[in-house]
Amino acid sequence: MSGVGGKVSAASARSHTRKSHKNSSSGIFKRVPLLLFIGIVSWAYQAIQIPPPKQCGSEEGPPVTAPRIKLRDGRYLAYKEHGVPKDDAKYKIVFVHGFDSCRHDAFPMSKELAEDLGIYMVSFDRAGYGESDANYKRTVKSTALDIEELADQLGLGSKFYVLGYSMGGQVVWTCLKYIPHRLAGAALVAPVVNYWWPGFPANVSKDAYYDQLGPDQWALRVAHYVPWLTYWWNTQNLFPSSSVAAHDPRIFSPPDMSVAAKFEARAYADQITQQGKYGSHHLDMIIGFGSWEFDPMDLKNPFPNNEGSVHLWHGDDDLLVPVKLQRYIAQKLPWIHYHELTDAGHLFPLADGLSDRLIKSLLVGDK
Repeated sequence: MSGVGGKVSAASARSHTRKSHKNSSSGIFKRVPLLLFIGIVSWAYQAIQIPPPKQCGSEEGPPVTAPRIKLRDGRYLAYKEHGVPKDDAKYKIVFVHGFDSCRHDAFPMSKELAEDLGIYMVSFDRAGYGESDANYKRTVKSTALDIEELADQLGLGSKFYVLGYSMGGQVVWTCLKYIPHRLAGAALVAPVVNYWWPGFPANVSKDAYYDQLGPDQWALRVAHYVPWLTYWWNTQNLFPSSSVAAHDPRIFSPPDMSVAAKFEARAYADQITQQGKYGSHHLDMIIGFGSWEFDPMDLKNPFPNNEGSVHLWHGDDDLLVPVKLQRYIAQKLPWIHYHELTDAGHLFPLADGLSDRLIKSLLVGDK
């Protein structure tokens, strides 16, 4: 009997070892999902981090080549002047460019028209585009206030005209809301429409929304419902992002392709988003298709005594902005002078003679 209690059988030893290995393996497998989860969260956090803009004039940023004004909040706004000298002008227009454009993409205006009517036009880089500082705090109201400050610093007087094309046309709605007292007249040219404006009946906005290409439907859903994912969505390669930003030719109708064929590629194209695409493209999407503080279809006529006028021009073959939305807006706001062009796409202002006709209509009517 002596010594039996101190002995451990071989079978018992093997059993103990198996249990130890089993417990160790179990602990490892429990930790793997946790480590995987931490890795995914870390990757996701890095993926949605927005890079700072490459500010023009900074040590690592692009050079400053354009005249600029300094705004009240310290940002710089770059601009370009066109037409007759400002001091000789009878009419002064602030032009607002569209998505993926800049001050160089000013509204076409013939020298003859500018001189005959005495027109001065200033185009500017919207925040984050070209050589204007990005504004990561940009709101629906911001650009309208930038326009007012630009007009004041350039000495355009108590009233001036605003003319906006595409996404710039959408900005004109904000001018009619926030600075109507400064306007002598306004023109919205193929203006981008926010499908989530509450004034649209659900069936109207829904039908128009699904007229878009699939990638654009998803890009706008992200911008509207989860704006903090907009940067990631438009920079990842897993899913198709905005076809507009990608210059997909399917967004243009036959009339657009015909017009575009007459023009060469823009030599300054690389300068448009040289400070980064978040402050330009992505914020355009977030603000343009987010939840607005007001509904344009609730606006009142800013010129009740006919001291000015508001015009909306749109082509009936525009694949980017469905014409059915503009027709509904024109019906809701009868004080707007609505001009619908047949067999015209989104690029109709580039067609021969049309831009002069539009400008003349804004300034002196259809005389």
